[in-house]
Amino acid sequence: MSATAVITGATSGVGRACVRAFAAHGYDVGLVARGGDGLEAAAKEVERAGRRALAVPTDVADAAAVENAAGRVEAELGPIDVWVNDAMTTVFAEFKDISPDEFRRATEVTYLGSVYGTKAALSRMLPRNRGVIVQVGSALAYRGIPLQSAYCGAKHALQGFMESLRCELMHAGSNVRVITVHLPGVNTPQFDHCETKMPNKAQPVPPIYQPEVCADAILWAAEHPARREFWVGGSTVATILGNRVAGGLLDRYLARTNYQAQQRDQRADPGQPANLWEPAPGDPGAHGDFDAQAHPHSVQAVANRYKTAVLGAFALAAGAAVAAARR
Repeated sequence: MSATAVITGATSGVGRACVRAFAAHGYDVGLVARGGDGLEAAAKEVERAGRRALAVPTDVADAAAVENAAGRVEAELGPIDVWVNDAMTTVFAEFKDISPDEFRRATEVTYLGSVYGTKAALSRMLPRNRGVIVQVGSALAYRGIPLQSAYCGAKHALQGFMESLRCELMHAGSNVRVITVHLPGVNTPQFDHCETKMPNKAQPVPPIYQPEVCADAILWAAEHPARREFWVGGSTVATILGNRVAGGLLDRYLARTNYQAQQRDQRADPGQPANLWEPAPGDPGAHGDFDAQAHPHSVQAVANRYKTAVLGAFALAAGAAVAAARR
């Protein structure tokens, strides 16, 4: 029996890598995004993997459109087993330079788009009492950085939203599960497609990981949803834990270093197409311009999957060391 996954932001970056990962793992895939070229290319990748694809052009900031997409997927592919909220956009700029309309639009896509996706998925999963919703989060859901106030605000909001929803599902005794996967800096096309007002071209904060590292973690989380969260990359762990114990110190460090860390040496192109209001032309694909710097693996993410066994091994090793010392 086949399973069905819906992936928002399916044409680009982590979402596109998820399309490939889920299809390769035997899922039929509903593709939710705006860009026609990217949707067509992503659908062909699913079909080459031997699975069915349904591309539904959708602006996730439109709740009715998201509901329509969910209905079409269920009608044509079958009951939705997994829903992945990945769609995002942002404005790389200081907050003082972002217009109210730009900030609203980035929030509607990145935050409300995930809320609307969750709503559409839940309305179908709750009556069946099964299903998994995966929220693609970020280390920036816990730690804001300069030049990304719209994105950080949306990811922080999603963190609170998911915590509330998780409690409500527990209260109801539901078997529907929700899990958030928090990501590090990733080599995706967003740094060439998102609105920017910085003098130089945008880049992810190093260390940078390939989108397949994140897609593999998201697929694993979808099939192991007993956890609340899954953190990907040592930098994500360091950022989240570091902010808990030294938030003020991080304020000063990021103020001093992160303007440069988020910009390349090349000047920004003022005519660069931005996807804030309309999809960027063409098929963006999964990878950005940072293949040479991006890590294809994360030891931390692999260890995180087996953390019970890893912690048990450490405990055994520590116990053996104590016993040897006593002897």
